[in-house]
Amino acid sequence: MQKVLKEKIINRSAKVVVIGLGYVGLPLAVEIAEKGFKVFGIDISKDRIDSLKKGKTYVTDVKDEVIKYYLNKNFFVGSDFLEISKADAIIICVPTPLDEAKRPDLFHVNSVVSKLVNYMKKGTLIVLESTSYPGTTEELIADVIEKKLKFETGKDFFVCFSPERIDPSNKSFNITNTPKIIGGITAECLELGKIFYETFIDEIVTVSSTKVAEMAKLLENTFRSVNIALINELTMMCEFMDINIWEVIDAAATKPYGYMPFYPGAGIGGHCLPVDPIYLSWKAKMYNYYSRFIELTNDINANMPRYVIKQITEILNSEGKAIKGSKIFIVGITYKKDVNDIRESPALEIISLLKEKGADIFYYDPYIPTLDLNSSKIYSINLTKEILKNADLTVIVTDHSDIDYQLIIDNSKVVYDTRNVTKNYRPQNVVLLGGHRVGE
Repeated sequence: MQKVLKEKIINRSAKVVVIGLGYVGLPLAVEIAEKGFKVFGIDISKDRIDSLKKGKTYVTDVKDEVIKYYLNKNFFVGSDFLEISKADAIIICVPTPLDEAKRPDLFHVNSVVSKLVNYMKKGTLIVLESTSYPGTTEELIADVIEKKLKFETGKDFFVCFSPERIDPSNKSFNITNTPKIIGGITAECLELGKIFYETFIDEIVTVSSTKVAEMAKLLENTFRSVNIALINELTMMCEFMDINIWEVIDAAATKPYGYMPFYPGAGIGGHCLPVDPIYLSWKAKMYNYYSRFIELTNDINANMPRYVIKQITEILNSEGKAIKGSKIFIVGITYKKDVNDIRESPALEIISLLKEKGADIFYYDPYIPTLDLNSSKIYSINLTKEILKNADLTVIVTDHSDIDYQLIIDNSKVVYDTRNVTKNYRPQNVVLLGGHRVGE
């Protein structure tokens, strides 16, 4: 079976099923189709499938014309898991969020596995790309299939973990030129997984097990989260010392070795940083190990929206105003610049907190025309001189590239910039995150 599957992969005759067509799965499915494989994408979202069947994308890094070109040639989409029965390779890219109690929620992974045991055939390669705690691939996929179907891993079917490394809107790195980590349950699994990814990725990094691959992904994102938390804490510290944290970071970044810059912000968002470190600390507790560093990091980053509210209060007070009744214009609500993703975005909590305090909130985001928040719908409004002049305070939460910041500066009473996007303008009416007024 291994030999047959290997030949199918090499000659591009293997049928690939990608389960989960979100910010990871859709770019991956399209990339695989571009390399000549027949790809079937499965998603339980009717809206996503309907959009793709019309040739319309919902992921900023995938263009409409690319969808239209490959659709129904060698790229097909739908919600029918029966396609699993025809698959030679299955790539799982489903969400792995936290539940309300901030514990790993692996409902989507378990749901996919329940479909696998109903439909998959022998000789299938299965790769999990969804981030999770060390042991997930082995415990929730390989072991379950072995138990339910009496298949032998590495002989009757093959299982790997290869963590996604998608950085939305990154113009330099994409799926093809970003090194790809992969670990297999057995040596046979790893060999097939490596051969498969080599067909469309420049560099493959193999590791000794799926646990190592899972841990590597968690290390990557925990590293970023910890360093962002450090900078966020230093931002608050520098406020007391009347030091501009942004200038400090720029100065430190001139060191050519032993340092890399991280930047403060209104909080962390997206599908990785607010979630992945918690997966690791949760798993560690099963070994009676408590990661104080991760818990502290999460606490600092999660409380940044409240720090932003504190600073907004102080800015308005300095203008003789209170939050209640003030008109506050939020610019940018996605978790990251130049993407249309609001998952875990700190802007959502900031808006909710401001509304609770009686502020009159309106927003502009070129990527999010409407926002459903706390059972109410808010609409993005145009960025105009009149809107800016009417606001008591303009708050830049997300620094999209295609926003006219000069227009904002020239027509706002006061601007609170949480991203330092106004640094090249040196205006007097801007207050940076950390409380430092630009131009002083």
